[in-house]
Amino acid sequence: MDQKIKIVLVDDEVLFRKGLSFILEREPNFTILNEASNGQELITFLRSASVLPDVVLTDLKMPIINGVEATKIIHKEFPNVKIIALTSYDSKSFIANMIDVGAVSYLLKNASPTELINTINEVSSKGFYYSDYVLKVIKEVVLSGNKLKSSLDRTLLSDREIEVLKLICRQKNATEIGDYLFISPRTVEGHRTNLLLKTNSRNVAGLVVYALQNDLVQLD
Repeated sequence: MDQKIKIVLVDDEVLFRKGLSFILEREPNFTILNEASNGQELITFLRSASVLPDVVLTDLKMPIINGVEATKIIHKEFPNVKIIALTSYDSKSFIANMIDVGAVSYLLKNASPTELINTINEVSSKGFYYSDYVLKVIKEVVLSGNKLKSSLDRTLLSDREIEVLKLICRQKNATEIGDYLFISPRTVEGHRTNLLLKTNSRNVAGLVVYALQNDLVQLD
């Protein structure tokens, strides 16, 4: 069996957190590394952990250090740890803010267990996962800001890089992209690294934002 996806849960509502842990521990490919009640506890754990999690599920509004501030710190200190926001707040400003600071997925607490499990698996496999609603928020809110690149230099990306970028936006992983383009997964990873550097993106989610902003992909 494949290596288990290591998860940390962060929420100041103990009952919710324990219920979440119970649901996720039943999945054969998940393991709960740790639980925390706020961002400070999470960061303290990560800084001393011998094994880092693959995925962190975090609430937004918490005492001491909230989910947004914690995500900023983690994105800088532990760039390989993927942050999924799990919250009751569905406003566009909350979603846009979390994506902007580095969250790779955004899920509401009224989501079904199946949705949650699917999101974790997708994030682990492909680096990010956004629902149609969140993608529309990216399009409407994130792309309207001036902080992101607003124009595409057509000579910036090669034709192959654009092909890879489009497939990333279709939420394909490196193996799937490689099979489609008849190249190795390692070559795909090389293209992805180049895309991150050329577009000044912090993660795969940033590539999606870039592609949307420059009309390389369209939302239905």
